[in-house]
Amino acid sequence: MSYEINDAEFKRFSGLIYDIAGITLTDAKKVLLTGRLSKRLIALGLDNYTQYFKYVTNAANSEELQFMVDLLTTNETYFFRESQHFDFLKQIVPSSVKQGQVFRVWSAASSNGAEAYTISMILADKMGTEGAWEVFGTDISNSVLELARRGHYRMAEADKIPREYLNKYCLKGMGPQEGTFIIDRKLRQHVNFQQMNLNAPAIKVLGEFDVIFLRNVLIYFDIPTKQHVVSNLVPCLKNGGYFIVGHSESLNGITDALTLEKPTVYRRR
Repeated sequence: MSYEINDAEFKRFSGLIYDIAGITLTDAKKVLLTGRLSKRLIALGLDNYTQYFKYVTNAANSEELQFMVDLLTTNETYFFRESQHFDFLKQIVPSSVKQGQVFRVWSAASSNGAEAYTISMILADKMGTEGAWEVFGTDISNSVLELARRGHYRMAEADKIPREYLNKYCLKGMGPQEGTFIIDRKLRQHVNFQQMNLNAPAIKVLGEFDVIFLRNVLIYFDIPTKQHVVSNLVPCLKNGGYFIVGHSESLNGITDALTLEKPTVYRRR
């Protein structure tokens, strides 16, 4: 059965996802929205998107609303994506920190964990698997966070991981797990994941970070939402800390709390 969405229905859903996550869905995203949500209509036995909208906005169906958010906010990610950022990270990570201190990095839109575990490999290589460092990963989608916590991936997803890191920090699946790999527990114990909406207020309770990665997320926001999200995150960055965005993104006109260190890399001074 084919489910077509009319302009009014699409406007309702685009408004809903904007209110929840700050993501702007243009008309060009109609195919994406219907492709991801049509299966939910089938599963729930609904006839059209108006019925589905009423269903997800019913307070009794909060789990389905979260499921919808998961479907519409899951974005592409892979290990060592935009590798120049990780080359930069290698340069700034200390070999050790003062006693009682911890070097902290936040993967603010961690998706399935590939970015967070890439960061962990860099930190482990520089500071040791027993070093005083931690990686914090957040995402609005619970489903991708479950994948991230497991740290279990298809072997095809390892093609960007340097061979040295793959041998040191990843375990190859055997038997029924053949064709997969898992991130070594020695790294996973340094990485924590938490569901979080970056568009929501009051995230200072996370403490301060030496580096914040917020990559390939701002492109989905309008300017007011970009300003709001960045202003939420900046208080969590240490003075002198680094804030890294994607190669197609810029903080020009978004904040005056950070200064450009090099393309896509900003610093709080």
